[in-house]
Amino acid sequence: MSVGRRRRTARLTNLEETAGLVYKRGMNPAAPGPVTITHYSDVLCVWAYIANIRLDELRRQFGAQVRVRSRLCSVFADVETKVSIGWRERGGVSAFRAHVAHVISGFDHVSLHPDVWSRTVPTTSATAHAAIKAVELVVPATEDAGSATAPSPAELYAWQLRLAFFRDGRDVSCVEVELAVASEMGLPVDALRARLADGSAWAALHRDYEEARVEQVRGSPTFVLNERRQMLYGNVGYKIIEANVVELLRQPADQASWC
Repeated sequence: MSVGRRRRTARLTNLEETAGLVYKRGMNPAAPGPVTITHYSDVLCVWAYIANIRLDELRRQFGAQVRVRSRLCSVFADVETKVSIGWRERGGVSAFRAHVAHVISGFDHVSLHPDVWSRTVPTTSATAHAAIKAVELVVPATEDAGSATAPSPAELYAWQLRLAFFRDGRDVSCVEVELAVASEMGLPVDALRARLADGSAWAALHRDYEEARVEQVRGSPTFVLNERRQMLYGNVGYKIIEANVVELLRQPADQASWC
């Protein structure tokens, strides 16, 4: 093994050994502030459903050293094209349902209702996304939202929509289902309905979709860090996300990571 390679291996080992110390100490003098993670997802994406626990773990482990910006991207805006046509040669919606069931079977923390992608086939994720943006507009996030123990009301609502679909088999492309979920959470349904009716929620959703386009987000979920230098897409394990955060906390903001 070359000297350079031995040094890199040693540094990786040291990073793994000290990863916990960085966030348990609660601060890093070299880091000017929290690491911002922009998280893009689609409510109907099974991988985003699975990955939500990784965001929870980031907040639990790093606390105020991380800040999550949750944004929506368009993967299932047109389910007919995405699933019925996109999967036609592989067996259509039933094959897609089997694929989703197989994926979820590998994870203990999530479940799948038997009606999902069989009797319950949403037409779009866009209406649910607009409802999430309506929550953002009506119930502003607190100052601490996005950090350790304070996901924003919109993030909590997005998670309940995912559960309503994947776990409970409800059609979250239906506005009345979206508002019913909001009501179950104690959110102001009339105010949300007004934001959907006057178009402001849809305008906010467009801004998310446009940001995802400009950032060249490939799909759901996507984690963007370090001023777009690091983009983690798809079924990325927690340890990989954690390693990226730890390295950013170890480096000054104006110094590119060695890796």
